[in-house]
Amino acid sequence: MAGEEGKVDPMHQFEVQTIFDGFTVAGHQIAVTNSAIWMIATFVAIWVFMLGGMKRDLVPGRWQVMVESFTGFIDNMMVANIGEAGRKYAPYIFSLFMFILFANLLGLLPFGVVGVHPFTITSHLTVTAVLAVISFLIVLIVGFWKHKLHFFSLFVPEGAPLPMVLFLFPIELFSFAVRPFSLALRLFVAMTAGHILLKVLAGFIISSTNAGAEYGVLVGIPSLLLMVGISALELLVAAIQAYVFALLTSLYINDAENLH
Repeated sequence: MAGEEGKVDPMHQFEVQTIFDGFTVAGHQIAVTNSAIWMIATFVAIWVFMLGGMKRDLVPGRWQVMVESFTGFIDNMMVANIGEAGRKYAPYIFSLFMFILFANLLGLLPFGVVGVHPFTITSHLTVTAVLAVISFLIVLIVGFWKHKLHFFSLFVPEGAPLPMVLFLFPIELFSFAVRPFSLALRLFVAMTAGHILLKVLAGFIISSTNAGAEYGVLVGIPSLLLMVGISALELLVAAIQAYVFALLTSLYINDAENLH
């Protein structure tokens, strides 16, 4: 809630706010923001989730089965996309997937933590860009480490005549270079758009209720039902976006690992 009384600002939820001043490093003030708090909450939630499922009981409980399902899912995805060599990248892809998934889900909570309103860290381009750049750097390191300058053959379609290579090479290179941008933007846009829509619907509910009972029935109730449905859809989107980010990263690594 921001601005005039009774009105909802759909963009206010994305504002990075200073919760307390924090500490000073080399003369620079390091403030603790709502973004930092929810990022820490994401790491804590992942740690608790993994800790509870790593008992390695002979007869696994539900929690252990759930954790093993996630690890097995990522492991199978890496083998399917890259082959047996993909298993060595599974820890990174698993960490990437779990971080995005938990960050997306925590941002949908209807309540805050220590008085801080829920904040979706993946709705900020700076966060998604860092994840995308790290993934892109891994692809570059793997490609040049394994194939040296032959890695540039990735940008030349097999069997293309030499005159066409002059045109295809810059196009393929540009397509490869924009991968981190597309990765970052896809996640950022998906999470931002969904939260804006939910906030707008919340504004309809509040405004119609304040306007009177008849408006509450005609506008408020349908908006509430739509908001419930979209909230359920956002849960699905949160999981899908985590999967898509991890899947595309594994495919990009496959390009560098299995270069022909």
